[in-house]
Amino acid sequence: MSDMNFSIERSRKTPEVCFDASEGRLTISGRSIPENSIQFYRPVIEWVDRMVAQSIATPILVFVQLEYFNTSSSKCLLDLFKRLEKMTSAEVHWHYDSDDEDMLEAGEDYDHIVEVPFRFIEVEPSA
Repeated sequence: MSDMNFSIERSRKTPEVCFDASEGRLTISGRSIPENSIQFYRPVIEWVDRMVAQSIATPILVFVQLEYFNTSSSKCLLDLFKRLEKMTSAEVHWHYDSDDEDMLEAGEDYDHIVEVPFRFIEVEPSA
């Protein structure tokens, strides 16, 4: 599965996306306000589609550590989570700052919409 590794570097408007196949860990971190969310998230969605098509049984942990995301990114994240439903074993670890109720609520909304287990991880706001 090591050929499944990939990463996208963070920019001012896009998050870092990194998949480590050896750990079965997908991390999305930073800000997600790309000019074209569909284009930005396409490689991530295609990666999940390949994982599903190859019936990869390795548990996948998705760590979402976003400071902020816009509406179009929200739709892409929902698409990603819906695709994860097809996997044998996937779990989302949704990180949110302790003072950011909106981010917690966004994760809770996804948790109610999709059939993928969510774990909520409260972190102290970065200085």
